Amino acid sequence: MKLRNLTLMLVLPLLVAAVPASAQSGKARTEGYYKDIFMNGGIGLNAYPDLPAADFLGMSLEQYSSSERTQLVSLDTVLQTILLVGSPIDENGILLYPDGDPRFRVVYFNGGRAQAHGRSLTEKGRQNIRDFVKNGGSYLGTCAGAFICAKGVSRDTGYVVREDYLAIWPGWTVGTGLENSATGMFVEPGSPLLQYYDFGGDMKIENVRHNGGDYAFMDADVPAGTEVLLRYDGDTLHLKKSIHKKVSAWAWKESDATGRVVAIGSHPERQITGDRLELMSALIRYAADGNGKTKLKGVLKNGETRTMDRKTCEKDPAHTCIGDLQYHHFAVDVPKGVKEITVELNAPELWTDRFDMWLFADESDFAFKSNARYKDVAHGSEKKLTIPVTKAGRYYISVYCATTVDTVQTPYGDQYCGRIDVLNGVPYCIKVSW
Repeated sequence: MKLRNLTLMLVLPLLVAAVPASAQSGKARTEGYYKDIFMNGGIGLNAYPDLPAADFLGMSLEQYSSSERTQLVSLDTVLQTILLVGSPIDENGILLYPDGDPRFRVVYFNGGRAQAHGRSLTEKGRQNIRDFVKNGGSYLGTCAGAFICAKGVSRDTGYVVREDYLAIWPGWTVGTGLENSATGMFVEPGSPLLQYYDFGGDMKIENVRHNGGDYAFMDADVPAGTEVLLRYDGDTLHLKKSIHKKVSAWAWKESDATGRVVAIGSHPERQITGDRLELMSALIRYAADGNGKTKLKGVLKNGETRTMDRKTCEKDPAHTCIGDLQYHHFAVDVPKGVKEITVELNAPELWTDRFDMWLFADESDFAFKSNARYKDVAHGSEKKLTIPVTKAGRYYISVYCATTVDTVQTPYGDQYCGRIDVLNGVPYCIKVSW
């Protein structure tokens, strides 16, 4: 029996099996997100078991690897749909929390065939990626990942819109025509990548692998705010159409609320040393540093219970259930004369002891585990905090779901198991009173 057919038989048991602690990643969790990076090696894209720059940076990673492009089977579509489109156990896929907020800091798209992959995602999967960026998650794409982030391609005959692309950077790219080669890259003066590394101090990175990639079309219709990161050194390539000094890497962030889109037309992703490793690491860091700002679910009122029990399909993110390792942030405006406030967290009937929910509060900033002055991290979901009021004004409160899935590594990437019941969200009620 072929491995892929055997794997299909194992998918459902894996979804409910427990795994030992030794199977879990030892990397630190990032506050506000489930993990740092999801690497997409899906249908039409290159598939790798790891990302050296993520290991170099100490960032947590999950990935999906499809079969080789010439050996695709039905299981590839099934798994990709479960992960990136959605399924009954995870309605909007693993990139998004139940309320549509990003579950990872960065989604990384490998090289490969942009149109083939975009088509395989279906419109629902493509919209999930757009929502991921719109709601604050960042995107990094290399080669095909740089093509697919755009609206389409620019040719001598005009623009060609690609309906299967993501358009999360609303610009155009141009194919280089360069196959199975490498180029140098000039670091743009003032490039934001220089805040992370100096790349040897000579403003140039040599021998970056290139295979059918692209560059950003900058002659017209360039999205406002597009940042030039790098340019090709193609002076000695003798191509039919020169790519010398064309923009090889660029970035764009629509607003403070959205994530940052970072793209490069070449392939630095497999590098394990030197300037090229630092290049990929800098691209990841710049993407991650561009996550959308933390936002409030709402402002709580004295004595009013707020119920958070809606599902994804109900399209009410302000009242939707919380996901694994997610924070829901609230505020309360306390008037003069109040001596203390009480914050109560409760679960609906039948949910009380099924999940661990933590409660945090702070009088100066969004309340995370790392900075909150007041906290209750006991097991279960019933919590109560009594907070002395030292001054009138705004106080910050957060609910955190500490229950999460387990993962096991398989030939097609990371598979969830254990507490998969958390993926569609956990309902709760919160009340502030004085």
